[in-house]
Amino acid sequence: MEFFNSALGKNITFVRPEYFIIRGFIGIPNINYYYVFLFFAYVVAVLGNTLVMVVIYLDHNLRTPKYVAVFNLAFADLFSSTALVPKVLDILLFNHHYIPYNDCLTFLFFCYSSLSMQAFNLIALSYDRLIAIIYPLHYQLKVTNRFMLSLIASFWVFVIIAMLILAGLLTRLSFCKSVVITSYFCDHGQMVQLACNDYFPSNVLGYLLVVLILWLPLIFILFSYSCIGYALSKVATAQERLKAFKTCTGHLSLAAIYFFPVLISYTFVSERHTNNLIINLTLTSVFSQMLNPIVYVLQTQEIKESVKKILKIRI
Repeated sequence: MEFFNSALGKNITFVRPEYFIIRGFIGIPNINYYYVFLFFAYVVAVLGNTLVMVVIYLDHNLRTPKYVAVFNLAFADLFSSTALVPKVLDILLFNHHYIPYNDCLTFLFFCYSSLSMQAFNLIALSYDRLIAIIYPLHYQLKVTNRFMLSLIASFWVFVIIAMLILAGLLTRLSFCKSVVITSYFCDHGQMVQLACNDYFPSNVLGYLLVVLILWLPLIFILFSYSCIGYALSKVATAQERLKAFKTCTGHLSLAAIYFFPVLISYTFVSERHTNNLIINLTLTSVFSQMLNPIVYVLQTQEIKESVKKILKIRI
């Protein structure tokens, strides 16, 4: 139990630096063009996700469990983009690499909370499609607005508590090796490695949350679509199978956009260069928020019809 004493014991003096230094990219010429792209992606993400939220709010026909989850996904995307991109641009584009200790922990909390909710939202949407296709006659009984709101609320509570504990354990570390974080934000893994006292509890929690927030949602989504694929194989005609599968294409696109860059970064790349990691992770953190509303507006017939109705466009 020595590591708990290290994390929670009394009469321990912790070395807390006045600031951390976010290094960012190393040795990439003309990197400012990438920052311009990030700003463009942020603007598109804000406008797109705001549009999706407004459309769902104004159209009473979209007050269904599926669109409760879509609304929350748009909110989480908007929250994530706003928590991350302006600060990243301020740090890297305007060379404000020094970030105060408390600000760094706050930055970490908001970034990880919002990004984690994206994965859990994909679980909610996956469950919605699973029940809708496998139990279509019981869908309205099994998946109600109240159930979906309760599910999403439980995800938010879990994420907030988990990230508070994650940030809280960092306050029990002494940073006397270095204050340089080789990332684009206050990365938990990088900060733990800078500690010079026992960081075992923080390390264990970090790995545990990776499993709970990344791998379990991915496994659940793959399992759900295996069940959906099996159920669709029993449908009599190819036309019916295609019609049912089309209701899942938007969600599958979102899952691929979210998980693919992370898997490339941490699973399929043996030698992870810092610049490659930052590019892949910023694409995960920013690109998905930009594409999610576009995917739903273009691939979801109900939202397209609602947008036309609200804008009074008749085609």
